[in-house]
Amino acid sequence: MPILKPTLDNIKKAAELLRAGDLVVFPTETVYGLGANVFDERAVTKIFELKRRPYFDPLIVHVADIAMAEVAVFDERARALAKRFWPGPLTLILPKKPKVPDIVTSGLSSVAIRMPAHEVALALIKECGFPLAAPSANPFGQLSPTRAEHVLSYFGEKLFILEGGECQVGLESTILDLTEKEPVLLRPGGVPMEALKEVLGEIKIKRKPEKPKAPGQLKSHYAPRTPLKIWQKNLEIKGKKIGFLAFSKAPEGKYEAVRILTPSGDLREAAANLFKYLHELDQMGLDLILVEPVPEEGLGLAIMDRLRKAEAAF
Repeated sequence: MPILKPTLDNIKKAAELLRAGDLVVFPTETVYGLGANVFDERAVTKIFELKRRPYFDPLIVHVADIAMAEVAVFDERARALAKRFWPGPLTLILPKKPKVPDIVTSGLSSVAIRMPAHEVALALIKECGFPLAAPSANPFGQLSPTRAEHVLSYFGEKLFILEGGECQVGLESTILDLTEKEPVLLRPGGVPMEALKEVLGEIKIKRKPEKPKAPGQLKSHYAPRTPLKIWQKNLEIKGKKIGFLAFSKAPEGKYEAVRILTPSGDLREAAANLFKYLHELDQMGLDLILVEPVPEEGLGLAIMDRLRKAEAAF
């Protein structure tokens, strides 16, 4: 099935497929998602099978409004965050209600939930009338898709793919755990830590969970097929065909290919371009991709999280 324009008819057709237990790919502001009816356990199982995703890695539930989000238990902190950042790239970990199947949450008593800031995603969820369980639309552990063509390259034409353009944020959502007394950052993402602190004050950071409470917590993730290393002085480099992903200016030396995340030094632009340029470099038959570190502030924290996990895959 080819990539389809997000017309009203195609959105209705996608909703029909989801009601029937099929999977649908849809755009969000972060990355493209692979969606299933959150209440259909068989459909959710198809997500794990298609992605080859381990069943211990829980999924994010996508909603279109606060009423639909009542599959989770909200406290004052959660309501304040939802009011400030939803729709947007913030996922909240909250106590779940019994109606959410265990397969969605990997048997945990909590659920990951967010409201995407993309008109196609919201239109689709509203048309369905139920939340969608949706991880990124890529094989598990590989580069996240920020264009419909990326999904097509992974899975071919067997999926119903709604086109939504290039993802504006380009990085997965920030994940914040509110099931403990103090809020805990589980994954940096599209909402910077500094913005969260304006609402909550201090936030813990959990880097090595015993068991994932949300996606993206494993040591190795977000990896291209080409070996990737974060550039540093005196790094031993092997291979003849080397690509370089620079932060804001071209590197010294000769490389097979060079991409610059943000000539202006804007971390939002760098985040939006990260996976797009990694996909491009990954398709060039290189021996190695070198990536220049970015400043670890604002969205730079999320960018470096993805790069370290990609590097750990090799």
